Amino acid sequence: MIYDFRMKAITRRDFIKAGFSFLAGGLLPPLLRAGAPAAGSAPLRRPELAAVKGGSPVQLFEAGIRALGGMGRFVRRGQSVLVKPNIGWDKTPSEGADTNPELVGSVVCAALSSGAKTVYCFDHTVNREEDCYRRSGIAEAVRAAGGVMRSGAQRKAYREVAVPGGRALNKVLVHELYLDCDVVINVPVLKSHGGGRMTAALKNLMGVVWDRGFWHRTDLQRCIAEFPLLRKPDLNVVDAFLVMLTNGPYGATTEDLQMKRMQLLSADPVLADAAGAKILGLEPKAVPHIVLAAELGLGKLDLEKAGIKRISL
Repeated sequence: MIYDFRMKAITRRDFIKAGFSFLAGGLLPPLLRAGAPAAGSAPLRRPELAAVKGGSPVQLFEAGIRALGGMGRFVRRGQSVLVKPNIGWDKTPSEGADTNPELVGSVVCAALSSGAKTVYCFDHTVNREEDCYRRSGIAEAVRAAGGVMRSGAQRKAYREVAVPGGRALNKVLVHELYLDCDVVINVPVLKSHGGGRMTAALKNLMGVVWDRGFWHRTDLQRCIAEFPLLRKPDLNVVDAFLVMLTNGPYGATTEDLQMKRMQLLSADPVLADAAGAKILGLEPKAVPHIVLAAELGLGKLDLEKAGIKRISL
């Protein structure tokens, strides 16, 4: 099974009009099946979560952000914005280990179109940064959209801060962009993960800290849950287009991948991850860091009680 996502020369205008070509996907979980509202229920004017299926990464994003009220709800004129994708691995878009580059470019473009002064992008990569930025296609996409790539590999860019209410994670070295930008847009790729059970909105924030090893040595699940006590992203856009169902976070072969053609958008990282767990075939309560984050008051765990806008393109 081979997914071909070759990057081409792209401009900001291209992000409005174009997305990756896609192949037919697998069965949809109940979360993303379109259906009529329950009898007597009020219409959702501003949903807590937009769950979109059936288009390209760009089309999914455009429909989802529109359902949430538009990017102008999150970004105001003159603000600085951090777009934080997963760029941790020296992999191509067809391998599903990093966030889809056209989605990242579209988010950058939307933020700039909403008046952002500067839109930055970085990740503290696992593999060599230069290779990850290049092979993922994300550096090219961000620059083409008008954004600025920054390094996550320089210790001097990190500041030690206290985590209010943190038990396992009471202080942490955090990249200055996560601390200083007016707006943080978290754009993870959904995939399985050996140690964390899954990676999506909450775990993607490990890419803004310097010493990830401390989290693994201490209590990975609790550290993931406690970090947003410092600061929650303003918007989470979970890329579930090409999903790594097994052998994450790196992947072994293309047999680990399934084309889902989905995207989840929410200001609530816990709710976004609960929905992501369902796409992976997991119960949200079976993922400890999602449960812990909900208990800490960082978001909503119960999908049945959430306001969800389901969109089928």
